[in-house]
Amino acid sequence: MSTILITQATLVNEGQRFEADVYIKNGRIEKIASQIDQAADQVIDAKGQILMPGMIDDQVHFRDPGLNAKGSIATESKAAVAGGTTSFMDMPNVKPATVTNAILEEKYVLGGQTSWANFSFYLGATNDNIEEVKALDPNKSCGVKIFMGASTGNMLVDREQTLTDIFTYSPTLITTHCEDTPMIQAKEAWYREKYGEDVPMIAHPEIRCREACYKSSSFAVDLAKKTGADLHILHLTTADEMALFEPGPVEGKKITAEACTHHLWFYDADYETLGSLIKCNPAIKKQSDRDAIRQAVIDGRIDIIATDHAPHTWTEKQNKYFTAPAGLPQVQQSLVSLLDLVHEGVFSLELVVQKVAHNPAIRYQIIERGFIREGYWADLVLVDMNRPHVDDKANNLYHCGWSPWEGHEFKSTVMTTIVNGEVKYHQGQFAAFTPGQRLLFDRRK
Repeated sequence: MSTILITQATLVNEGQRFEADVYIKNGRIEKIASQIDQAADQVIDAKGQILMPGMIDDQVHFRDPGLNAKGSIATESKAAVAGGTTSFMDMPNVKPATVTNAILEEKYVLGGQTSWANFSFYLGATNDNIEEVKALDPNKSCGVKIFMGASTGNMLVDREQTLTDIFTYSPTLITTHCEDTPMIQAKEAWYREKYGEDVPMIAHPEIRCREACYKSSSFAVDLAKKTGADLHILHLTTADEMALFEPGPVEGKKITAEACTHHLWFYDADYETLGSLIKCNPAIKKQSDRDAIRQAVIDGRIDIIATDHAPHTWTEKQNKYFTAPAGLPQVQQSLVSLLDLVHEGVFSLELVVQKVAHNPAIRYQIIERGFIREGYWADLVLVDMNRPHVDDKANNLYHCGWSPWEGHEFKSTVMTTIVNGEVKYHQGQFAAFTPGQRLLFDRRK
């Protein structure tokens, strides 16, 4: 493999900010020093740019296999790399659903053939696949995903004994989507009675209500405490839920929490202009909820920031409330949207790096990624914090062809993304395709 020398970069890593050169060889970071005088196949002058570890997105829906009208591992991982994501973990609600270890391994083969970034895939839980969960190799997959509300097909797990068994016997981290389905169904019936099929989009956070979120999240937390399970609750959306989690560093926690970029950015007033484009599950709620989640990121109650990237076609999103699908694409905008919040003074740059790179690596126990350290894989991103760009359709890389940020001027730009020591993206141009690597985990008992 080629060698790369990055010079005069401002590193943001492990709570520190300092200028240094970085030398990369055989895919790994060989040396970090104030000045490196060593020949390299490629030299990148990064003066004035921020160098950070690449984003590790622990929650995406890249739609492979079987849902390729919406996206694919190839298209969405390419967009992710352009956005500064170097590793991702993909969800199991595809066709066929990833609910057996055999299907899971088939998906890994697909990832190894088509993914621009490093990858891992969840095994999905069902009401009747506990033996598959028990057989999962904890060092080769990111975890088990449980849809405790709002799922497709056979993936809603709503039997209390089944949930107890999964929490008790899962050999690895459990991640959950927490909403209470009966409460949501009751709300849907009430709104359908009132509006027929013309339910306004602003009703979405009332239908996917805060009570349904809290009831499910609090049950999951209680069950994890009872069983001793390793639990990570995804995409939290309410101020009420923040009290369920302990503040402070991620190290040593058995129960952790995640927020998504869209829940840190949008709030219910945005339904007026964006409508179904920001319809997602759990729903974007009030400004006070958004602000509480932001504060929880600062306090350490929220340990990880991810995306829940979930593309749907433009045509699908033009439907009325009940038929417009939930989910939005954002891996290309996720990092720069967080950097806008840095510009606004909401978060520090060091905190963003912690939540999108360091903490996912720690919580998932990923081997040798998520930090700028000698000997670690060179998964790196260079960002110009003061180079604005407008999000527009011409530069959109998603298969679905749209973004909820379209027209917004971001204050920062991802300049270069390096995956496994290879420059995959540089100043708007992609290198020839080479696949990312399967993530590996160190979960020795």
